[in-house]
Amino acid sequence: MRLRIRTFAYLTLLTAALPLLASEASGGPAQEPPATTRLWDTQSPLADRVDLQDRANWTIVPSDLLTLEADPSAAASDPGYYGREYTFKGDAVVENQYLTAVFLSKKAKVAVYSAADLSEKKLEFRPLQLKGKAASIARCTILRNTGNEASLEVSLSDGQPNDNLSAVLSFADSPIVEIKPAENMKGISLLGPIEYGVVPAFIGDDLIFSPKDYPSATKLHIPAENLFLGLIKGRNDMLVVTWPSGNQRIRLILNSEKQEPRLIESVDLDNDGGSVYLAVLSAPGIWHKERLTTSYLEKDVAIDWKKPFSARWKTQLTEAEVKTTYAFRDSQQNIWRAIAGRYFYPVWFQGDKAFYRLSKKVPPEGESVIYFLERKGTPASISTPVDIMRETLGRQVCDAILDLPGRTLRTHHRRGAEGIRRAATCGCTAAIEAVFKEGNEVEKKDYVIGAVDDMVYFVTRHVQRLGEYQEFARDMISFLNLKAESNPELKTFLESLKEIAQRIPQEYDAQKENIKTLVYTAELARQTKALPEKKDPKNLPTVLDLGGKWRGMGGAQDELLGKYHSITRNLFQQAGYGCVNLPNAIEIAQEIRNRCRLCLRNPDGYEIWQDY
Repeated sequence: MRLRIRTFAYLTLLTAALPLLASEASGGPAQEPPATTRLWDTQSPLADRVDLQDRANWTIVPSDLLTLEADPSAAASDPGYYGREYTFKGDAVVENQYLTAVFLSKKAKVAVYSAADLSEKKLEFRPLQLKGKAASIARCTILRNTGNEASLEVSLSDGQPNDNLSAVLSFADSPIVEIKPAENMKGISLLGPIEYGVVPAFIGDDLIFSPKDYPSATKLHIPAENLFLGLIKGRNDMLVVTWPSGNQRIRLILNSEKQEPRLIESVDLDNDGGSVYLAVLSAPGIWHKERLTTSYLEKDVAIDWKKPFSARWKTQLTEAEVKTTYAFRDSQQNIWRAIAGRYFYPVWFQGDKAFYRLSKKVPPEGESVIYFLERKGTPASISTPVDIMRETLGRQVCDAILDLPGRTLRTHHRRGAEGIRRAATCGCTAAIEAVFKEGNEVEKKDYVIGAVDDMVYFVTRHVQRLGEYQEFARDMISFLNLKAESNPELKTFLESLKEIAQRIPQEYDAQKENIKTLVYTAELARQTKALPEKKDPKNLPTVLDLGGKWRGMGGAQDELLGKYHSITRNLFQQAGYGCVNLPNAIEIAQEIRNRCRLCLRNPDGYEIWQDY
């Protein structure tokens, strides 16, 4: 059925282009290529429920109005014809290979359908001021209609004098719709059956909002960070919304009806006067949710869902009591992570089929939502949310949001590939001890000294990174205290975040004796470098004792870094989740998240880090 519907959409475009093709075949004048974005007039207003396959009375609005004249060549030379406006007898419909947008004049809204499924609208656009009111489209004016692009200005009204609201909607040969509101349109509402709302974060973990987690709430105030993803009921469509930086506010309005699952009925934006861009990406199984039960514990589980195409698919699971993002890998792997230790990486693909292996370290809890944001072997014909963001906001803005430099690991390898492969205290001490066990410490003196210097560099980098977290925590606690004084109504919210931030100095105090200092490190280095100066039966037991001290110090630092990173990511998440019922807290929450994001940039490989 889906194939037939999409084929119908393509045939409709082709049929409209046949006169042009026939003219070229008959040796007539050269014509422009067939239109990729077509504008229709339905000839009579449509009902709220539209059958897009019934187009018997529809007519194409020509890209050049002069082609309506009996003598186009004469008309084209007469300035008297210029400036004539087209008047719609019915409703305007814009169509391309990705979508169909229907301007429903009697309802004062624009309904958007995916070309992959014309049987059911995916979302509707209405001005926020007219939401819930009886209104209509008072006027629809064509600003541009080239065959490749179409822009229409719509004036919407609830019948009150001087209360017309207008916006320009623009389309091209892409899934993107631009909505440019006039100054008097204070906000827009995008209505659709959304099951999950996602606020992506390219450093840190995404926020995933499910109405079932807020049973008594009717609206959720969420951080506005240039990009929003709505996972539409049915799992075959994703709404992507982007907007430029400014003073935008975004709210998720929850459905009040008792249904399962409870849905987000609309995404409401106070748009700050700037454009809002939206796109509906469609494919069978473009997102998925998997209910995790104890039956998933300690075994490989193949789920029913298969990836519809290659991309960077990901999900969130719980690790170290924090929601943690895992990108699906291409094979099953055994990994080591600070705090959690060694375990099987929990999600991977075998071909197109998805697998889970969960454990006590990554337990099966709640629902695992699978979706994608970025390309990874993705066919050029398929758009990703990041592609939409780049095209609508521009490469410079998009690059700042993606922050690829900040998503790279900092190195703790002093000599790169020339040094010990595992340039950590455990790896370097193992290499050094192997030399002493062979009795070759004098012959390989330079090797031993190089390995010691590698360890000193490794520990120094760890200590520097720990210092960054401690400075971040001091500044964050001071910031939260200041905001609590000036915003007493937010005291509970801010105190809960302060408790999280205070765990950073508390963890340091608990580990201080094991972390040691750089002075201690220098003394260990001096003692270790002295051993290969001469042969001595005591060298081996001494180097083994020193190796234990190196590893004890390095291991404590590894664990503390993992905890710091986990705490900061938790703070980043809770600032976003904790403000949903506190509109006055949004700006503070965004500042907290920005500070967390800066701290989380360039993690060390031994931290528990979101799978950048």
